[in-house]
Amino acid sequence: MKYRYLPQTDQDKREMLDTLGISRVEELFADIPEEVRFKGALQIPEALSEPELVKYFSGLAGKNANFSTHVNFLGAGVYQHHIPSVVNHMLLRGEFFTAYTPYQPEISQGELQAIFEFQTMVCEMTGMEVANSSMYDGATSLAEAAMMAAGHTGKKKVVVSRSVHPEARNVLQTYAYGQGVEVVEVDMAGSVTDTAALDQLVDEQTAAVIVQYPNFLGQVEDLTAIEPIVHGKGALLVVSSNPLSLGVLEAPGKLGADIVVGDMQPFGIFASFGGPHCGYFATTAKLMRKMPGRIVGQTKDEDGKRGFVLTLQAREQHIRREKATSNICSNQALLALAASIAMSSYGKQGVQELAMLNLQKAHYAKQALAAKGFEIAGSAPTFNEFAVKLNKPVADVNKALLAKGIIGGYDLGLDYPEFAGYMLLAVTELRTKEEIDTLAEELEAINRA
Repeated sequence: MKYRYLPQTDQDKREMLDTLGISRVEELFADIPEEVRFKGALQIPEALSEPELVKYFSGLAGKNANFSTHVNFLGAGVYQHHIPSVVNHMLLRGEFFTAYTPYQPEISQGELQAIFEFQTMVCEMTGMEVANSSMYDGATSLAEAAMMAAGHTGKKKVVVSRSVHPEARNVLQTYAYGQGVEVVEVDMAGSVTDTAALDQLVDEQTAAVIVQYPNFLGQVEDLTAIEPIVHGKGALLVVSSNPLSLGVLEAPGKLGADIVVGDMQPFGIFASFGGPHCGYFATTAKLMRKMPGRIVGQTKDEDGKRGFVLTLQAREQHIRREKATSNICSNQALLALAASIAMSSYGKQGVQELAMLNLQKAHYAKQALAAKGFEIAGSAPTFNEFAVKLNKPVADVNKALLAKGIIGGYDLGLDYPEFAGYMLLAVTELRTKEEIDTLAEELEAINRA
């Protein structure tokens, strides 16, 4: 097949025209007035064969800085982590690669079991009782959590911390607009949620308070200070969390969270220029029937053998529309499987060790930069991300770093005017001591020049 994406032969086209009872393709457009039809030749290149196409796009891709050619310190919601080779080895098996929604349990046991394992691991990490089969990404999980809280409480106000990822807050605003939910943002005190301001904003009409843990600036929010404020007014506490960080941080479920959401990208999912991702969603048994998406459960057949089935789908397609809190009807099962394989390959202890590596290497980077005279934002503990103040525009510094083979950090001033000149750096387990030392030296040299 010369043209992979244009597979019709002349005979194929002839047969289609014969079936339609016409002799030329132009007859399909007979209803369009002659004077408005375009009759010239389209100014586009000739079609390429598959090998030519691959070569062309490989050339374009080669112009990008990537993780193979550059040392990466960029995170801000998408992180470069090691992906065990077993992930793709298992993920690309045809049985998983082609499977869609496993409605038929008798032929989908492998897919259903994989989702069941995903749900179980999410519950263990978050300290929650129930998890669904995954969602599109962390941002949609967060917005769905807010809508679920509004549906459950019957209240129309959601308070979200400004320390939550800016893009997630944008998605939340979009969801809320359609549902008639008011979104109120609570400011930060330094680099974490201002609990005094939160106490003033949360009232009897508040359905939920949303915080991120660690937050977008890398700081670990004090959930023990936030939880009593939220529950004291009868609202639900929604916590968005990097799942890898939960290898070292206390599980939000044990700190009073009602709903825990996040993005599984740190486990087995390539950065891929920002997507696709896989969201997770976990809550309490009390709220289980309000949860969006699907739950896979285990049962026994008439012979007593263990089996898996779709157990709960609390969406408007299956229950009364006014009872539904969501109309979401799909998920990221393949990427949930990737995350499950990665977590399984590490094991419980491995996940903790991986998280500790991220914690320690980021801490070393903070110390190295502080020793060079850089100011580090915030005083709360951080996980694998932190902000550093520069005395030059972040964009200029990043350009200079790129010339040295380093992908620098995120420009916090793009979303937080009060943090103009601050760069958000991510240090994962993949960064070596030498790479971190080089970053510190290059940043010092650029700052001094």
